[in-house]
Amino acid sequence: MSEPIFVVKASGEREPFSDEKLRRSLERAGAPAKVIDNISQHLQTELKNGMTTADIYRHAFTILKQEGRHFAARYSLKKAIMELGPTGHPFEKFVGEILKEQGYKNVEVGKIVQGICVAHEVDVVAEKDDRRIMVELKFHNTPGARTDVKVALYVQARFEDIDKEWRREPGHGLQLHEVWLMTNTKLTSEAIAYGKCAGMKVVGWSYPTEGSLQHLIERSGLHPITSLTTLSRAEKTQLLEKGVVICKNIESNRAIVMSLGISETKFNGVVKEARELCAERPL
Repeated sequence: MSEPIFVVKASGEREPFSDEKLRRSLERAGAPAKVIDNISQHLQTELKNGMTTADIYRHAFTILKQEGRHFAARYSLKKAIMELGPTGHPFEKFVGEILKEQGYKNVEVGKIVQGICVAHEVDVVAEKDDRRIMVELKFHNTPGARTDVKVALYVQARFEDIDKEWRREPGHGLQLHEVWLMTNTKLTSEAIAYGKCAGMKVVGWSYPTEGSLQHLIERSGLHPITSLTTLSRAEKTQLLEKGVVICKNIESNRAIVMSLGISETKFNGVVKEARELCAERPL
């Protein structure tokens, strides 16, 4: 039995390379079995101790892009979410769109809500089944970053301040029934434990298994425009600045997209990739 080859994660941690883990991520992107085998065999010849997970990603992404841009776009989802930065505002709008897809109504981003001590700018407020939720987002654009218990404590304190103000004079102000902490990276075990204890819904990139941020995005089909391989980084940034955040809205925002100075041929290519990327598929 050969010795395992250790790769370096974005956090700096080392772990044995897992072909099974690679295959699962490629399957999740919708890649055909033949393509998955091809990528796996290619990487077996490239692997060496100390290779980074970023290197592995680049190898797989390059091959996937040749097989179908939408496969590559799905495979790069986590990276695409990070590219919604450097500020967290596009991420707030993106999460707002996901909540709408889940049936939430009256979704508001960046809403000012008065607490008993101070006013708070709440990232997202939304309603469903006569319950109003407060969603606080922790956006990271650095691979390997984690959301820790200090963030969870901060979010809970804000929620309690707002709740106390409403209870001081019920019927006035905004009643929030539930608080969520959502992040685009991993959560520490302490943050998860605190959330469970405090009654806070905690959502990370891959936590919980059902209902993680990755799962919510894939289930909704609402991919960020930063996923698109047919647009340059500069073009994506301009679209984000103009309020176009999800691929689903590319076609209906033709005038905005064309204002970037792209050709008709390129626009059609962008629309084609967006349609394929957002198409429903079994998870």
